[in-house]
Amino acid sequence: MGRSRTDGFRAFAAARTGHLYRSACLLTSGDTHLAEDLVQETLGRMYVLWGRRIGRIDNPAAYAQTVLVRVYLTHRRRYSSSERPHGELPGADTAAAPAADPALRITLLDALGRLAPKDRAVVVLRYWEDRSIEETAQAMNLSSAAVRTRCSRALSRLREQLGGSLGEFALR
Repeated sequence: MGRSRTDGFRAFAAARTGHLYRSACLLTSGDTHLAEDLVQETLGRMYVLWGRRIGRIDNPAAYAQTVLVRVYLTHRRRYSSSERPHGELPGADTAAAPAADPALRITLLDALGRLAPKDRAVVVLRYWEDRSIEETAQAMNLSSAAVRTRCSRALSRLREQLGGSLGEFALR
């Protein structure tokens, strides 16, 4: 890989890492260690593409988000079949960025964490990343109708989980 391509990738990675990390933190329900691993895997895959196909990709930033979601979903499939958690490590609940209301952040991350991985990915892409239904469908390799259905069901589950607890945060 030529020096200019390497420099181009470094500039891309420096500009996108923070955004990818925030998205990964949401996908992992605040597990910052796993989020770092997902971002590293995403950037590794992007690096491989950078030398060969990056010129054919219209929007490398959006493509990186798609890679991140797919890496996350692949990790969830592997994790569910082989690894079992043994407990919380100290500091595992640290947030990616300081929030204006830590109690609200913890409540929302907990509710997101109880969603199925694909439901969580749809909510993050549609409402955090502000992607269209079509962009979300492409990133997750689903049809637009499946994204709409999954969004509706995921939001319904979030409302059930949060119940009236959001009302107490709105008063602050």
